[in-house]
Amino acid sequence: MDVASPLLCAGITTYSPLKHWNVGPGKKVAIVGVGGLGHLAIQFAHALGAEVTVLSRSMNKKEEALELGADHYYATSNQAAFIELAGRFDVILNTVSANLDVDAYLSMLRIDGTLVNVGAPAEPDKYSVFSLIMGRRSLAGSLVGGIPETQEMLDFAAQHGIAPKIEVIRADQVDEAYERVLRSDVRYRFVIDISTL
Repeated sequence: MDVASPLLCAGITTYSPLKHWNVGPGKKVAIVGVGGLGHLAIQFAHALGAEVTVLSRSMNKKEEALELGADHYYATSNQAAFIELAGRFDVILNTVSANLDVDAYLSMLRIDGTLVNVGAPAEPDKYSVFSLIMGRRSLAGSLVGGIPETQEMLDFAAQHGIAPKIEVIRADQVDEAYERVLRSDVRYRFVIDISTL
């Protein structure tokens, strides 16, 4: 592991739901978003042995997602993706903090599939209960794991060479970094060098 490994504790947010919903060999999982959480979720899901599909707004991060371990990549700005992927996934892990068309994402789940949210949009999501009833689908959320699971995640990450991709900034660059976050111009986490405080 590189010097960034202590920063991986942020990865528990994605590792915990992947483990809880039994993501592994034979499972098809979609990761929504290739950001601070999503880039770790892709690595974990791949290392757990699942078939990993990334769903992102555009094709801009396709090569990066494939390098991180994704098997497939679709741009959700193309509505045809929702038709092609209907009934495909066992688990969809939503890592973005934007409101989604929940019904459209639920339609991509298999019977008994689960859409798990770890991103938290500012406004409430809306969906039709029939999107859940028709396929016995579930809508869930997850936050973090406890200390034992965090240790398990760190051990798993070390074993599989999983590490966050970070950009170290000086304390006087925080405002600029915030503006870049708003523009989605981060690959994939900022870390403040405390020696610059």
